Amino acid sequence: MATSLSLFLLLLLHPLIFSPFPNAVVSAVGINYGTLGSNLPPPKRVAQLLQATLIDKVKIYDTNPEILQAFSNTGIDLIVAVENSHVPNISTEVAAADQWFATRVLPFIPATSITAIAVGNEYLTTGAAAGNDEKDPNPSDPAALVQAMQNLHSVLIARGLDRKIKVTTPHSMAVLASSFPPSASTFTTNLVPTMTSIAAFLADTKAPFMVNAYPYFAYRDNPDMVNLQYALLGNSTSTSVRDPKGYVYTNMLDAQIDAVRSAIDALGLGHRKVEIMVSESGWPSKGDSGDMAATPDNAKTYNTRLIERAQSNKGTPMKPNDKVEIFVFALFNENKKEGGATERNFGIFNGDGSKVYNVDLSCQFCSNTDGSGSGGGSGFGEKVAGVLRGPSVWCVAKPHSDDKVLQAVLDFCCGAGGVDCREIYEHGDCFEPDKLLAHASYAMNAYYQMHGRNYWNCDFKGTGLVTFSDPTYGTCRYPQQ
Repeated sequence: MATSLSLFLLLLLHPLIFSPFPNAVVSAVGINYGTLGSNLPPPKRVAQLLQATLIDKVKIYDTNPEILQAFSNTGIDLIVAVENSHVPNISTEVAAADQWFATRVLPFIPATSITAIAVGNEYLTTGAAAGNDEKDPNPSDPAALVQAMQNLHSVLIARGLDRKIKVTTPHSMAVLASSFPPSASTFTTNLVPTMTSIAAFLADTKAPFMVNAYPYFAYRDNPDMVNLQYALLGNSTSTSVRDPKGYVYTNMLDAQIDAVRSAIDALGLGHRKVEIMVSESGWPSKGDSGDMAATPDNAKTYNTRLIERAQSNKGTPMKPNDKVEIFVFALFNENKKEGGATERNFGIFNGDGSKVYNVDLSCQFCSNTDGSGSGGGSGFGEKVAGVLRGPSVWCVAKPHSDDKVLQAVLDFCCGAGGVDCREIYEHGDCFEPDKLLAHASYAMNAYYQMHGRNYWNCDFKGTGLVTFSDPTYGTCRYPQQ
Protein backbone atom coordinates (compact mmCIF):
# COMPACT_ATOMS: atom_id res chain seq x y z
CA MET A 1 0.00 0.00 0.00
CA ALA A 2 1.03 3.59 -0.48
CA THR A 3 2.96 4.97 2.49
CA SER A 4 2.55 8.60 1.54
CA LEU A 5 -0.98 9.95 1.61
CA SER A 6 -2.24 13.27 0.31
CA LEU A 7 -5.32 14.85 1.83
CA PHE A 8 -8.63 13.50 0.66
CA LEU A 9 -12.23 13.82 1.74
CA LEU A 10 -13.47 10.81 3.71
CA LEU A 11 -17.28 10.69 3.61
CA LEU A 12 -19.20 9.75 6.75
CA LEU A 13 -20.79 6.50 5.82
CA HIS A 14 -20.89 4.03 8.67
CA PRO A 15 -21.13 4.04 12.47
CA LEU A 16 -18.08 3.51 14.64
CA ILE A 17 -18.35 -0.13 15.63
CA PHE A 18 -15.48 -1.81 17.41
CA SER A 19 -13.80 -4.94 16.16
CA PRO A 20 -14.80 -8.38 17.45
CA PHE A 21 -11.12 -9.30 17.20
CA PRO A 22 -9.34 -7.13 19.81
CA ASN A 23 -5.58 -7.38 20.20
CA ALA A 24 -5.23 -9.29 16.93
CA VAL A 25 -4.47 -8.37 13.37
CA VAL A 26 -7.81 -8.59 11.59
CA SER A 27 -7.82 -9.66 7.99
CA ALA A 28 -9.37 -7.18 5.64
CA VAL A 29 -12.06 -8.00 3.13
CA GLY A 30 -11.94 -7.70 -0.64
CA ILE A 31 -14.86 -6.78 -2.87
CA ASN A 32 -15.64 -6.89 -6.58
CA TYR A 33 -16.51 -3.55 -8.17
CA GLY A 34 -18.40 -4.04 -11.42
CA THR A 35 -19.58 -1.13 -13.53
CA LEU A 36 -22.28 -2.56 -15.81
CA GLY A 37 -24.89 -0.11 -14.55
CA SER A 38 -26.44 3.11 -15.79
CA ASN A 39 -27.03 4.56 -12.33
CA LEU A 40 -23.74 4.00 -10.51
CA PRO A 41 -21.94 6.72 -8.53
CA PRO A 42 -18.67 8.15 -9.85
CA PRO A 43 -15.53 6.16 -8.96
CA LYS A 44 -14.16 8.91 -6.71
CA ARG A 45 -17.23 8.64 -4.53
CA VAL A 46 -16.91 4.87 -4.48
CA ALA A 47 -13.31 5.15 -3.31
CA GLN A 48 -14.43 7.47 -0.52
CA LEU A 49 -17.10 4.99 0.49
CA LEU A 50 -14.67 2.14 0.75
CA GLN A 51 -12.17 4.13 2.80
CA ALA A 52 -14.77 4.17 5.55
CA THR A 53 -15.22 0.39 5.61
CA LEU A 54 -13.44 -2.86 6.31
CA ILE A 55 -12.73 -3.14 2.61
CA ASP A 56 -9.13 -2.47 1.64
CA LYS A 57 -8.88 -4.66 -1.46
CA VAL A 58 -10.90 -4.11 -4.63
CA LYS A 59 -11.08 -6.19 -7.78
CA ILE A 60 -12.26 -4.61 -11.02
CA TYR A 61 -12.88 -6.12 -14.44
CA ASP A 62 -10.79 -3.84 -16.65
CA THR A 63 -8.33 -0.95 -16.29
CA ASN A 64 -10.84 1.89 -16.23
CA PRO A 65 -8.60 4.98 -15.89
CA GLU A 66 -11.21 6.89 -13.91
CA ILE A 67 -11.30 4.11 -11.32
CA LEU A 68 -7.52 3.80 -11.17
CA GLN A 69 -7.19 7.54 -10.64
CA ALA A 70 -9.96 7.58 -8.01
CA PHE A 71 -8.17 4.99 -5.88
CA SER A 72 -4.80 6.74 -5.91
CA ASN A 73 -3.38 7.49 -2.47
CA THR A 74 -6.26 5.77 -0.69
CA GLY A 75 -4.42 2.84 0.86
CA ILE A 76 -6.73 0.45 -1.00
CA ASP A 77 -5.16 -2.31 -3.09
CA LEU A 78 -6.53 -2.94 -6.58
CA ILE A 79 -6.63 -6.02 -8.78
CA VAL A 80 -7.08 -4.96 -12.39
CA ALA A 81 -8.02 -7.17 -15.33
CA VAL A 82 -7.30 -7.92 -18.94
CA GLU A 83 -10.67 -8.33 -20.63
CA ASN A 84 -11.20 -11.70 -22.35
CA SER A 85 -11.21 -10.03 -25.76
CA HIS A 86 -7.67 -8.69 -25.20
CA VAL A 87 -6.13 -12.01 -24.14
CA PRO A 88 -5.34 -13.23 -27.69
CA ASN A 89 -3.47 -10.04 -28.58
CA ILE A 90 -1.43 -10.01 -25.37
CA SER A 91 -0.53 -13.65 -25.96
CA THR A 92 1.09 -12.97 -29.33
CA GLU A 93 4.33 -11.42 -28.06
CA VAL A 94 5.88 -9.71 -25.06
CA ALA A 95 5.86 -6.39 -26.91
CA ALA A 96 2.06 -6.51 -27.14
CA ALA A 97 1.81 -7.21 -23.42
CA ASP A 98 4.23 -4.38 -22.69
CA GLN A 99 2.17 -1.96 -24.75
CA TRP A 100 -0.98 -2.97 -22.88
CA PHE A 101 0.75 -2.52 -19.53
CA ALA A 102 2.43 0.76 -20.43
CA THR A 103 -0.86 2.22 -21.63
CA ARG A 104 -3.31 0.79 -19.13
CA VAL A 105 -1.45 0.37 -15.84
CA LEU A 106 1.93 2.10 -15.68
CA PRO A 107 0.62 5.71 -15.66
CA PHE A 108 -1.20 5.07 -12.37
CA ILE A 109 1.48 3.43 -10.27
CA PRO A 110 2.73 3.75 -7.61
CA ALA A 111 0.08 6.29 -6.51
CA THR A 112 -2.56 3.62 -7.10
CA SER A 113 -1.61 0.39 -5.36
CA ILE A 114 -2.09 -2.29 -8.01
CA THR A 115 -1.19 -5.71 -6.61
CA ALA A 116 -2.34 -8.13 -9.30
CA ILE A 117 -3.45 -8.43 -12.90
CA ALA A 118 -6.25 -10.90 -13.58
CA VAL A 119 -5.83 -12.13 -17.13
CA GLY A 120 -9.33 -12.74 -18.42
CA ASN A 121 -12.31 -13.82 -16.35
CA GLU A 122 -13.37 -17.47 -16.42
CA TYR A 123 -11.61 -17.54 -19.79
CA LEU A 124 -11.33 -21.33 -19.96
CA THR A 125 -15.07 -21.88 -19.51
CA THR A 126 -16.31 -19.00 -21.65
CA GLY A 127 -16.76 -18.93 -25.41
CA ALA A 128 -14.32 -20.59 -27.74
CA ALA A 129 -11.84 -21.50 -25.03
CA ALA A 130 -14.57 -23.79 -23.69
CA GLY A 131 -15.27 -25.18 -27.14
CA ASN A 132 -18.21 -22.90 -27.93
CA ASP A 133 -17.23 -20.80 -30.94
CA GLU A 134 -20.68 -19.26 -31.24
CA LYS A 135 -20.22 -17.22 -28.07
CA ASP A 136 -16.83 -15.83 -29.01
CA PRO A 137 -16.30 -13.86 -32.24
CA ASN A 138 -12.53 -14.25 -31.84
CA PRO A 139 -11.89 -17.95 -31.18
CA SER A 140 -8.64 -18.71 -29.38
CA ASP A 141 -6.87 -21.70 -27.96
CA PRO A 142 -6.72 -22.05 -24.15
CA ALA A 143 -2.94 -21.97 -24.53
CA ALA A 144 -3.30 -18.26 -25.34
CA LEU A 145 -4.28 -17.65 -21.73
CA VAL A 146 -1.09 -19.23 -20.43
CA GLN A 147 1.04 -17.34 -22.92
CA ALA A 148 -0.65 -14.03 -22.08
CA MET A 149 0.07 -14.58 -18.38
CA GLN A 150 3.70 -15.41 -19.11
CA ASN A 151 4.11 -12.39 -21.38
CA LEU A 152 2.74 -10.00 -18.75
CA HIS A 153 4.97 -11.52 -16.10
CA SER A 154 7.97 -10.98 -18.40
CA VAL A 155 6.94 -7.33 -18.71
CA LEU A 156 6.79 -6.98 -14.93
CA ILE A 157 10.21 -8.59 -14.51
CA ALA A 158 11.72 -6.21 -17.07
CA ARG A 159 10.22 -3.25 -15.24
CA GLY A 160 11.20 -4.50 -11.77
CA LEU A 161 7.57 -4.87 -10.68
CA ASP A 162 7.17 -8.65 -10.48
CA ARG A 163 7.34 -8.74 -6.68
CA LYS A 164 4.71 -6.03 -6.26
CA ILE A 165 2.29 -7.08 -9.02
CA LYS A 166 1.27 -10.71 -9.51
CA VAL A 167 -0.29 -12.21 -12.62
CA THR A 168 -3.13 -14.72 -12.33
CA THR A 169 -6.53 -15.60 -13.80
CA PRO A 170 -9.95 -16.31 -12.24
CA HIS A 171 -11.68 -19.64 -12.91
CA SER A 172 -15.24 -20.80 -12.47
CA MET A 173 -15.98 -24.06 -10.68
CA ALA A 174 -16.75 -25.48 -14.14
CA VAL A 175 -13.02 -26.20 -14.61
CA LEU A 176 -13.57 -29.18 -12.26
CA ALA A 177 -14.73 -32.55 -13.50
CA SER A 178 -16.62 -32.82 -10.19
CA SER A 179 -16.42 -31.04 -6.88
CA PHE A 180 -17.58 -33.84 -4.56
CA PRO A 181 -16.14 -35.46 -2.66
CA PRO A 182 -13.58 -32.67 -2.28
CA SER A 183 -10.68 -35.04 -1.71
CA ALA A 184 -11.27 -36.78 -5.06
CA SER A 185 -11.80 -33.69 -7.20
CA THR A 186 -9.90 -33.25 -10.48
CA PHE A 187 -9.90 -30.81 -13.36
CA THR A 188 -11.80 -31.74 -16.50
CA THR A 189 -9.66 -33.98 -18.71
CA ASN A 190 -9.42 -31.55 -21.63
CA LEU A 191 -8.16 -28.77 -19.34
CA VAL A 192 -5.53 -30.75 -17.43
CA PRO A 193 -2.57 -29.70 -19.65
CA THR A 194 -3.58 -26.03 -19.47
CA MET A 195 -4.28 -26.14 -15.74
CA THR A 196 -0.92 -27.84 -15.15
CA SER A 197 0.86 -24.98 -16.92
CA ILE A 198 -1.16 -22.34 -15.03
CA ALA A 199 -0.67 -23.94 -11.62
CA ALA A 200 3.07 -24.34 -12.20
CA PHE A 201 3.30 -20.69 -13.27
CA LEU A 202 1.40 -19.54 -10.16
CA ALA A 203 3.58 -21.66 -7.87
CA ASP A 204 6.79 -20.34 -9.43
CA THR A 205 5.68 -16.69 -9.29
CA LYS A 206 3.95 -16.96 -5.90
CA ALA A 207 0.64 -15.74 -7.33
CA PRO A 208 -2.74 -17.03 -6.09
CA PHE A 209 -5.04 -19.45 -7.89
CA MET A 210 -8.31 -17.51 -8.28
CA VAL A 211 -11.63 -19.31 -8.14
CA ASN A 212 -15.13 -17.85 -8.39
CA ALA A 213 -17.09 -20.03 -5.95
CA TYR A 214 -20.86 -19.70 -5.54
CA PRO A 215 -22.71 -22.09 -3.20
CA TYR A 216 -25.84 -20.19 -4.28
CA PHE A 217 -25.80 -21.72 -7.77
CA ALA A 218 -25.23 -25.21 -6.39
CA TYR A 219 -28.27 -24.79 -4.14
CA ARG A 220 -30.42 -23.19 -6.84
CA ASP A 221 -29.76 -26.02 -9.26
CA ASN A 222 -30.18 -28.80 -6.69
CA PRO A 223 -32.47 -27.59 -3.88
CA ASP A 224 -33.53 -31.12 -3.01
CA MET A 225 -29.94 -32.31 -2.68
CA VAL A 226 -28.30 -29.33 -0.95
CA ASN A 227 -29.22 -28.06 2.50
CA LEU A 228 -29.89 -24.31 2.46
CA GLN A 229 -27.97 -23.59 5.66
CA TYR A 230 -25.02 -25.58 4.34
CA ALA A 231 -25.02 -23.34 1.25
CA LEU A 232 -25.48 -20.21 3.41
CA LEU A 233 -22.22 -20.90 5.27
CA GLY A 234 -23.96 -22.25 8.35
CA ASN A 235 -21.69 -23.80 10.93
CA SER A 236 -23.86 -26.61 12.27
CA THR A 237 -22.80 -30.22 12.54
CA SER A 238 -26.43 -31.18 11.88
CA THR A 239 -25.99 -30.07 8.26
CA SER A 240 -22.37 -31.14 7.89
CA VAL A 241 -21.02 -33.28 5.06
CA ARG A 242 -18.30 -35.88 5.54
CA ASP A 243 -15.62 -36.55 2.97
CA PRO A 244 -14.51 -40.21 2.59
CA LYS A 245 -11.04 -39.21 3.80
CA GLY A 246 -12.51 -37.96 7.10
CA TYR A 247 -12.78 -34.22 6.45
CA VAL A 248 -15.98 -32.74 7.85
CA TYR A 249 -17.54 -29.74 6.08
CA THR A 250 -20.09 -27.54 7.79
CA ASN A 251 -20.44 -25.22 4.79
CA MET A 252 -20.24 -25.63 1.03
CA LEU A 253 -17.69 -22.88 0.37
CA ASP A 254 -14.99 -24.71 2.32
CA ALA A 255 -15.82 -27.87 0.39
CA GLN A 256 -15.52 -26.00 -2.91
CA ILE A 257 -12.15 -24.52 -1.91
CA ASP A 258 -10.82 -27.94 -0.94
CA ALA A 259 -12.14 -29.43 -4.17
CA VAL A 260 -9.99 -26.94 -6.07
CA ARG A 261 -7.08 -27.75 -3.76
CA SER A 262 -7.40 -31.46 -4.51
CA ALA A 263 -7.56 -30.82 -8.24
CA ILE A 264 -4.36 -28.76 -8.06
CA ASP A 265 -2.65 -31.47 -5.99
CA ALA A 266 -3.67 -34.07 -8.58
CA LEU A 267 -1.66 -32.21 -11.23
CA GLY A 268 1.54 -33.54 -9.70
CA LEU A 269 3.48 -30.34 -9.03
CA GLY A 270 5.47 -31.96 -6.26
CA HIS A 271 6.20 -29.74 -3.29
CA ARG A 272 5.41 -26.50 -5.09
CA LYS A 273 2.65 -24.68 -3.22
CA VAL A 274 -0.23 -22.80 -4.82
CA GLU A 275 -2.33 -20.53 -2.63
CA ILE A 276 -6.06 -20.34 -3.33
CA MET A 277 -8.00 -17.08 -3.42
CA VAL A 278 -11.79 -16.87 -3.63
CA SER A 279 -11.95 -14.13 -6.24
CA GLU A 280 -15.75 -14.02 -6.25
CA SER A 281 -18.44 -15.29 -3.90
CA GLY A 282 -21.82 -13.85 -3.05
CA TRP A 283 -25.58 -14.35 -2.94
CA PRO A 284 -28.26 -12.47 -4.90
CA SER A 285 -31.03 -10.52 -3.18
CA LYS A 286 -33.45 -10.97 -6.06
CA GLY A 287 -33.91 -13.56 -8.77
CA ASP A 288 -36.10 -14.70 -11.59
CA SER A 289 -39.59 -16.06 -11.08
CA GLY A 290 -39.47 -19.24 -9.02
CA ASP A 291 -36.02 -18.56 -7.57
CA MET A 292 -37.05 -18.75 -3.93
CA ALA A 293 -33.51 -18.63 -2.52
CA ALA A 294 -32.61 -15.21 -3.95
CA THR A 295 -33.88 -12.98 -1.14
CA PRO A 296 -32.46 -10.02 0.81
CA ASP A 297 -32.46 -12.08 4.02
CA ASN A 298 -30.47 -14.92 2.45
CA ALA A 299 -28.09 -12.47 0.78
CA LYS A 300 -27.54 -10.69 4.09
CA THR A 301 -26.95 -13.99 5.90
CA TYR A 302 -24.49 -15.29 3.33
CA ASN A 303 -22.45 -12.12 2.93
CA THR A 304 -22.36 -11.44 6.67
CA ARG A 305 -20.97 -14.92 7.23
CA LEU A 306 -18.65 -14.56 4.24
CA ILE A 307 -17.17 -11.35 5.64
CA GLU A 308 -16.75 -12.96 9.05
CA ARG A 309 -15.02 -15.88 7.38
CA ALA A 310 -12.73 -13.56 5.44
CA GLN A 311 -11.69 -11.88 8.70
CA SER A 312 -11.22 -15.07 10.68
CA ASN A 313 -7.83 -16.14 9.27
CA LYS A 314 -9.22 -19.69 9.21
CA GLY A 315 -8.30 -22.31 6.70
CA THR A 316 -10.37 -25.24 5.49
CA PRO A 317 -10.77 -28.80 6.84
CA MET A 318 -8.09 -29.99 4.41
CA LYS A 319 -5.67 -27.13 5.21
CA PRO A 320 -6.76 -25.55 8.52
CA ASN A 321 -3.67 -23.34 8.79
CA ASP A 322 -3.81 -21.90 5.27
CA LYS A 323 -5.60 -18.56 5.24
CA VAL A 324 -7.90 -18.01 2.26
CA GLU A 325 -8.31 -14.50 0.89
CA ILE A 326 -11.90 -13.71 -0.14
CA PHE A 327 -13.48 -11.11 -2.43
CA VAL A 328 -17.20 -10.53 -1.97
CA PHE A 329 -19.34 -10.28 -5.09
CA ALA A 330 -20.43 -7.57 -5.45
CA LEU A 331 -20.36 -3.92 -4.45
CA PHE A 332 -23.30 -2.80 -6.61
CA ASN A 333 -26.38 -4.15 -8.29
CA GLU A 334 -25.66 -3.71 -12.01
CA ASN A 335 -28.79 -3.01 -14.05
CA LYS A 336 -27.05 -3.40 -17.43
CA LYS A 337 -25.62 -6.83 -16.80
CA GLU A 338 -26.66 -9.56 -19.22
CA GLY A 339 -28.61 -12.61 -18.12
CA GLY A 340 -31.52 -13.00 -15.74
CA ALA A 341 -32.55 -10.88 -12.79
CA THR A 342 -30.24 -12.87 -10.54
CA GLU A 343 -27.14 -11.64 -12.37
CA ARG A 344 -28.14 -8.01 -11.80
CA ASN A 345 -28.82 -8.33 -8.08
CA PHE A 346 -25.68 -9.52 -6.33
CA GLY A 347 -24.83 -6.06 -4.99
CA ILE A 348 -24.67 -4.95 -1.37
CA PHE A 349 -25.49 -1.43 -2.57
CA ASN A 350 -28.00 -0.12 -5.07
CA GLY A 351 -26.79 2.20 -7.80
CA ASP A 352 -27.94 5.25 -5.83
CA GLY A 353 -25.70 4.27 -2.94
CA SER A 354 -28.43 2.98 -0.63
CA LYS A 355 -27.95 -0.42 0.96
CA VAL A 356 -29.86 -3.35 -0.49
CA TYR A 357 -29.67 -4.89 2.98
CA ASN A 358 -27.64 -4.08 6.05
CA VAL A 359 -24.27 -5.80 6.14
CA ASP A 360 -21.78 -4.33 8.60
CA LEU A 361 -18.71 -3.10 6.76
CA SER A 362 -17.73 -0.64 9.46
CA CYS A 363 -14.42 -0.54 11.27
CA GLN A 364 -12.68 1.37 14.02
CA PHE A 365 -11.78 4.95 13.29
CA CYS A 366 -12.61 4.77 9.60
CA SER A 367 -15.55 7.14 10.03
CA ASN A 368 -17.45 9.24 12.51
CA THR A 369 -20.26 8.52 14.90
CA ASP A 370 -22.81 10.60 16.68
CA GLY A 371 -21.72 9.10 19.98
CA SER A 372 -24.77 6.92 20.33
CA GLY A 373 -23.02 3.78 19.19
CA SER A 374 -26.08 2.89 17.20
CA GLY A 375 -25.91 0.95 13.97
CA GLY A 376 -27.23 2.01 10.65
CA GLY A 377 -25.95 4.17 7.90
CA SER A 378 -27.86 4.47 4.69
CA GLY A 379 -24.95 4.57 2.27
CA PHE A 380 -23.18 7.34 0.39
CA GLY A 381 -22.71 10.89 1.65
CA GLU A 382 -24.24 10.42 5.08
CA LYS A 383 -24.19 13.44 7.39
CA VAL A 384 -23.49 13.43 11.11
CA ALA A 385 -26.29 15.04 13.11
CA GLY A 386 -27.38 16.68 9.86
CA VAL A 387 -24.25 18.80 9.64
CA LEU A 388 -21.43 18.46 7.13
CA ARG A 389 -18.01 18.92 8.66
CA GLY A 390 -15.86 21.94 8.01
CA PRO A 391 -12.28 22.17 6.77
CA SER A 392 -10.56 20.81 9.90
CA VAL A 393 -8.43 17.71 9.43
CA TRP A 394 -7.40 14.88 11.72
CA CYS A 395 -4.99 11.95 11.65
CA VAL A 396 -6.10 8.45 12.69
CA ALA A 397 -4.74 4.93 12.45
CA LYS A 398 -5.58 2.84 9.43
CA PRO A 399 -7.73 -0.17 10.15
CA HIS A 400 -5.91 -3.51 9.80
CA SER A 401 -2.57 -1.94 10.74
CA ASP A 402 -0.04 -4.29 12.28
CA ASP A 403 -0.28 -4.28 16.09
CA LYS A 404 3.50 -4.20 16.58
CA VAL A 405 3.85 -1.12 14.39
CA LEU A 406 0.92 0.61 16.11
CA GLN A 407 2.39 -0.12 19.54
CA ALA A 408 5.72 1.37 18.45
CA VAL A 409 3.92 4.44 17.09
CA LEU A 410 1.97 4.83 20.33
CA ASP A 411 5.13 4.53 22.43
CA PHE A 412 6.87 7.13 20.26
CA CYS A 413 4.02 9.64 20.30
CA CYS A 414 3.56 9.41 24.08
CA GLY A 415 7.34 9.53 24.60
CA ALA A 416 9.80 11.31 22.34
CA GLY A 417 6.95 12.71 20.23
CA GLY A 418 5.88 14.93 23.11
CA VAL A 419 2.16 14.03 23.11
CA ASP A 420 0.17 14.40 26.33
CA CYS A 421 -1.44 10.97 26.46
CA ARG A 422 -3.27 11.29 29.78
CA GLU A 423 -6.64 11.14 28.03
CA ILE A 424 -5.99 7.57 26.87
CA TYR A 425 -4.79 6.36 30.26
CA GLU A 426 -7.22 4.64 32.62
CA HIS A 427 -9.98 7.05 33.78
CA GLY A 428 -9.19 9.40 30.88
CA ASP A 429 -12.00 10.49 28.54
CA CYS A 430 -10.49 8.51 25.66
CA PHE A 431 -9.43 5.36 27.55
CA GLU A 432 -12.54 3.52 26.38
CA PRO A 433 -12.55 1.56 24.21
CA ASP A 434 -9.37 0.06 25.64
CA LYS A 435 -8.11 -0.92 22.20
CA LEU A 436 -4.68 -0.37 20.67
CA LEU A 437 -6.13 1.09 17.46
CA ALA A 438 -8.21 3.62 19.41
CA HIS A 439 -5.33 4.73 21.63
CA ALA A 440 -2.91 4.94 18.71
CA SER A 441 -5.40 7.03 16.73
CA TYR A 442 -5.69 9.56 19.55
CA ALA A 443 -1.92 9.81 19.99
CA MET A 444 -1.24 10.04 16.26
CA ASN A 445 -3.73 12.86 15.85
CA ALA A 446 -2.28 14.79 18.78
CA TYR A 447 1.20 14.47 17.27
CA TYR A 448 -0.12 15.52 13.85
CA GLN A 449 -1.81 18.64 15.24
CA MET A 450 1.20 19.54 17.38
CA HIS A 451 3.93 19.15 14.77
CA GLY A 452 2.17 20.56 11.73
CA ARG A 453 -0.68 19.16 9.71
CA ASN A 454 1.43 17.96 6.82
CA TYR A 455 0.67 14.53 5.41
CA TRP A 456 4.18 13.32 6.27
CA ASN A 457 3.37 13.97 9.94
CA CYS A 458 0.56 11.42 9.60
CA ASP A 459 2.55 8.69 7.92
CA PHE A 460 3.75 6.64 10.90
CA LYS A 461 5.29 3.88 8.74
CA GLY A 462 2.21 3.78 6.56
CA THR A 463 -0.29 3.30 9.40
CA GLY A 464 -1.66 6.88 9.46
CA LEU A 465 -4.67 8.21 7.60
CA VAL A 466 -5.46 11.91 7.08
CA THR A 467 -9.20 12.60 7.12
CA PHE A 468 -11.69 15.44 7.17
CA SER A 469 -14.02 13.29 9.29
CA ASP A 470 -13.95 14.21 12.96
CA PRO A 471 -13.15 11.00 14.90
CA THR A 472 -14.52 12.52 18.13
CA TYR A 473 -16.91 10.18 19.96
CA GLY A 474 -18.81 10.36 23.22
CA THR A 475 -16.83 12.44 25.72
CA CYS A 476 -13.56 11.79 23.87
CA ARG A 477 -12.52 14.87 21.95
CA TYR A 478 -9.79 14.78 19.33
CA PRO A 479 -7.69 17.98 19.36
CA GLN A 480 -7.64 20.06 16.18
CA GLN A 481 -6.33 23.40 14.97
